[in-house]
Amino acid sequence: MDNTDLEKYCAFGKEHGVTDAKIIHPSTVVTAAWVRWKCRYGCPVYGERYTCPPDSPTHQQTREILDCYNRAILFHQEQPALPERSKIGKDFLNRMIELEGEIFKDGYYKAFVFLAGPCHLCKECAKSKGLPCNFGGKARPCMESSGIDVFQTARNNGFQIVSLREKSETRNIFSLMLID
Repeated sequence: MDNTDLEKYCAFGKEHGVTDAKIIHPSTVVTAAWVRWKCRYGCPVYGERYTCPPDSPTHQQTREILDCYNRAILFHQEQPALPERSKIGKDFLNRMIELEGEIFKDGYYKAFVFLAGPCHLCKECAKSKGLPCNFGGKARPCMESSGIDVFQTARNNGFQIVSLREKSETRNIFSLMLID
């Protein structure tokens, strides 16, 4: 399949802080039930945001969505342990949301992005007050909260990824853009 039409989106990512971007087939994305358990039994903000379990899609729902697509882009960003790492990460995620909108405007009406990590749009999620999401048009679930095995998906597509031993190590984060 000719993917030259998607190369400009990979270039956009690289111009905005992405380390690497690769056009992939959604069948290489691995989903599994155990992934959401890592959220439930490991994330300090589990269940506190609308984009987290139990509100995010299950691994089965995510697989059904992935099967509706023929192409995707896996974006990778290396985040060195710098004082501004949090800002770098937020900028990356905001660019991915922005890029989804641009891809949609270019005629790819099914464009949808899965982000990395907990939602970053609000300091305190409106969910804690029983209110609707303040950023419903921008909020997106992360890959992990949707049951995507990011490590195996990255490895399936030629990326190196390992567990960090120390917070001082360079972190690798990924975002998945579905496009058709």
